[in-house]
This record gives sequence, structure tokens and C-alpha cells, in this order.
Amino acid sequence: MSEKKEIATFAGGCFWCMVKPFDEQPGIEKVVSGYTGGHTENPTYEEVCSETTGHREAVQITFQPDIYPYEKLVELFWQQIDPTDAGGQFADRGSSYRAAIYYHNDEQKQIAEASKKQLEESGIFKKPIVTDILKAEPFYEAEGYHQHFYKKNPDHYGRYRVGSGRQGFLDEHWRDR
Repeated sequence: MSEKKEIATFAGGCFWCMVKPFDEQPGIEKVVSGYTGGHTENPTYEEVCSETTGHREAVQITFQPDIYPYEKLVELFWQQIDPTDAGGQFADRGSSYRAAIYYHNDEQKQIAEASKKQLEESGIFKKPIVTDILKAEPFYEAEGYHQHFYKKNPDHYGRYRVGSGRQGFLDEHWRDR
């Protein structure tokens, strides 16, 4: 069993929808919902939603790269978002819902940039890829009721994932890939 562990941080709009896809992969030790990229220490959900802290909703993933490499995490990330939307993600609008890859070292930065370039050149999307690639900043764990929301509230989660437009978009762009 691999002992090496790394951290990956992704902002993909509402963090409720970003946990399950990663949580189900081998080599993923944990997925935590939280906030990053802002200027306030230990922000609350209400503060982040007020768009005054500069934070984005994000997930921080502890993973074993020998089992599930960072490249695969980045690929899975792209398949959870609309990388052409600079105003948020799906029904969630505002800077706290903007997508980003937060890199923790130079290798992650290079992988993220190469992956973004590959996605741009793939022709999957007609509009430019606007997802940010940023240096990781302090990550603050969200309130307990947000953690693993899909397990605690499966019906609400399912309705939200469909009702927000996320599931339809993902099916349209990624189902056959």
C-alpha cells in the first residue's frame, strides 16, 4: 500500500457537487469542502456567499499519487465544471463560485497548465477556457453540514445537481468521452 500522500485543491462552483466524483476514486483518502483564495481567516459560508471575502468554494483532496495520480485528478476536475464560464458555475453566480485549479507545487502547476492547453486544443468547447490556475492559498474547512452533503442529503443533492444545470451540461459534453 502506498504511503505517499499529496494534496490537491479545486474550485468548481458549489462544493456539494465536487465531492462525490473524487470521493469515489481509488487512492483518495479524503475530500473536504471549504473555502480558499480570500483575505479573511476562517470565513463562514454566509461571509463567503456575501462575496466580500474573496474566497471561492473549493474541495481539498488528500490522495495517494501512486494509486490515483494528479493528472487523473485534473482530468476528472475538468469533467465536473464548465471551464468556459467566468461568472460562476451553472446556477451559482459570483466570484465565490468561479472555477480554479490551485496548485501546491511546480509539478502540479505544470500538469494543470498542460491539461488546460490540451482541453483548449481539444475542440470540446467553442468558447475560451477561462478556468484560473492559481498558487494554493490557505484552505478553510467549511461547516460540518456541508461535508459530504451528497451522503447526508442524497435527495436534495440529486435535485440540486440536476436543477442547477450541472448534470445536463456534463452529460452533453462528457458522456461519450
